[in-house]
Amino acid sequence: MPKLKTHRGAAKRFRKTGTGKIVRASAFRRHILTSKTTKSKRQMRGSHEVSPADLPKLQRMLPYK
Repeated sequence: MPKLKTHRGAAKRFRKTGTGKIVRASAFRRHILTSKTTKSKRQMRGSHEVSPADLPKLQRMLPYK
C-alpha cells in the first residue's frame, strides 16, 4: 500500500496535541493591530481548537503528525 503524503501547508499551520486534538493559531493577529482593542488582541493569544466541521479534512491532511 502506498504511503500517504502530509500536506506541507497544513503541517506548518496546525499541530496535534497529545490527546489527538488539532490546534491552530488565531487569525487577525498579523498587522493593523492599532485598530483592534486590547481585549480582542489578548483573546487571540495562544492556540485554539479546530472547528469540528474542519476536523475530518485536517485529519486526512495530517496523517502522521
